[in-house]
Amino acid sequence: MPIVVDIDVMLARRKMSVGELADRVGITPANLAVLKNGRARAVRFATLAALCEVLACQPGDLLRWEAEGVAGG
Repeated sequence: MPIVVDIDVMLARRKMSVGELADRVGITPANLAVLKNGRARAVRFATLAALCEVLACQPGDLLRWEAEGVAGG
């Protein structure tokens, strides 16, 4: 999929665990794992906004487009 999710990068920068982020955003750790591992087919704007608020970042810090067939971004 050409949309890459970089939640791991922001978690590392903020020194935050997946469990803590899920709790603060109000989603289950399992749903956050689906999103962060790139298996989600959609994300609600409310969830994206909550992630950005908790991580103090912009949506572009979490999501990026990568052309098909391009490795390593």
